[in-house]
Amino acid sequence: MAASKRTETMPIFEYLCRDCGDRFEALVRGSAPPACPSCHSARLEQQVSVFAVGRGGARTSPSGGACGACGDPRGPGSCDPN
Repeated sequence: MAASKRTETMPIFEYLCRDCGDRFEALVRGSAPPACPSCHSARLEQQVSVFAVGRGGARTSPSGGACGACGDPRGPGSCDPN
């Protein structure tokens, strides 16, 4: 039987503060609710975000960013079906 490699994940969520309008990302651990870093409000709206998967700290995209058209993490032009 082959040994499986266990990976730790860190949930990072994007939020919009309903009080001051600030958009930010927060690392959420356990049950502690996040607060806005600008005004410290807890009235937050969780946003839908694109996620990334790391490979041992190595950068997987030589272009340095996601595709602007679709958000594909492989970079611009990756989603082109041709």
